[in-house]
Formats: sequence, structure tokens, C-alpha cells
Amino acid sequence: MLVKYRKDYEKVAMGLLSLIPDFKSLTHLQTEMQWYQATDDHQLLLWRKADGDFSGVIGIEIGSDFVLVHHDSLSPEDRTAPNQHQMLDELADLYPKKRVMGTLEMAPIIGEWERNRGKQRTTNHN
Repeated sequence: MLVKYRKDYEKVAMGLLSLIPDFKSLTHLQTEMQWYQATDDHQLLLWRKADGDFSGVIGIEIGSDFVLVHHDSLSPEDRTAPNQHQMLDELADLYPKKRVMGTLEMAPIIGEWERNRGKQRTTNHN
């Protein structure tokens, strides 16, 4: 389940984001955290597994007709394509009238998710 970031989730969010190579530097990570908190159009969402533990984070920018995924990160033990796709499915469900897109870095992951999602729809409707 995706949960909107709150200040009491800061350590968890920073820990998950620090798994992304770009955010190994604490200064860069803190700057990114401030960017997500600067406006309502920038959001961090934490992904909670069924057991209640947070094991993922996704950073988004919300536009008029799109949701742009800037980053996503899963804990090492949960870093699988099905978990990543589930996070993106839940994001799409949160914003059903907006298209989920990715930055250049995220585009391959979003593309794979879209292809996988298309196969699921075809399979489910037959």
C-alpha cells in the first residue's frame, strides 16, 4: 500500500532513497528530500508491504494530466520486478485520470511496467 510521506517517516524514506546511487551523498539526499517537501506537486510515497513494514519509496511530480516518476527504490530483499510493478500499479490507481510517466532514468522501468500491465489486461479479459 502506498502511503504519503510524513515527517515521522523521514529516516525510513531517507534510508530507502540512499539505496539509489545518486543519493549516497547525505547533502544530495537532504536536498532531494527538501525538493519533495517544497510543494504539493512533488511527493514522496512510501510503499508498505502486507506485513506492515515499509520496503519501498517512490518520488513523483504531479502535472495536470500526468504523474512523473523521478525515483523509486525498494529494500534489497524486496527489489523484484513484481514488487516494483505493484508499486506502479498502486500509483496508477491513486491517479486514475493521469498517465504515469518516467524521467529518462525511469523510462525503461515504466515501459516494462506498461507492457506487463497490457499483458495482464489482455489475460484478464479473455
